[in-house]
Amino acid sequence: MIEFSTIHFEELDSTNTKCMSLARNGAAHGTVVIADHQSAGKGRRGRYFCSPKGAGLYCSVLIREGFNMENINLITPYTAVAAAKAIEELSGHEAKIKWVNDIFMGGRKLCGILTEASLPDFAVIGIGINLLYVKDEFTEELHSIATSIEEQTGKIITPIEMEKALLFHLSNELSKISSKAFLNEYKKRSFVIGKEIEVHSGNEIYNAKAIDIDDNAGLILELPDKTKRTLITGEVSIRIK
Repeated sequence: MIEFSTIHFEELDSTNTKCMSLARNGAAHGTVVIADHQSAGKGRRGRYFCSPKGAGLYCSVLIREGFNMENINLITPYTAVAAAKAIEELSGHEAKIKWVNDIFMGGRKLCGILTEASLPDFAVIGIGINLLYVKDEFTEELHSIATSIEEQTGKIITPIEMEKALLFHLSNELSKISSKAFLNEYKKRSFVIGKEIEVHSGNEIYNAKAIDIDDNAGLILELPDKTKRTLITGEVSIRIK
């Protein structure tokens, strides 16, 4: 079990940026940075994560144990399972995982995860979970993409309640990284297996069908010519067609 030590801020540009800084200055395994609001929340591939004040749980967790160079790519999938369990526990509704790092409910994004690392010393896991209905805060593009627990279920869950549930499941799941025992849960919650997707890899864009997830959390694709290809976590993004 991880002994978490939480540092709370009213506002930060990014909890990941702050947590990375603390990590480089010797912060301990289990340090958690939480902000009521992020002015420059980070998403994957340089995207912005919308973080309205008091409307979600915006946190970053520092880990120095439980992973190695061989399984570093499993940190984000492990976190996705922990976040999905916490969301389901409090909301009473099913949470699905869009490979590799987004949690969906009702077909729209509810939670994003961003892992940044300084290997082999530490990894920082950023997690943003939309709790309250704040559609007016979203850009036009996000209106059809993002959602919140309140919008999907009508339930009001506080950031403190979600923090407690999330950290509990993160602690439980960390011991499963090396054994890969969490991967069955990850696959079971997949939002993409069996679906036609569009793959964005550098300047290359192509269509494929997602057919499985392998033992390293890679996404196995079937291309139009029936050949198989496996996507490695972190190298590409996908869009469901």
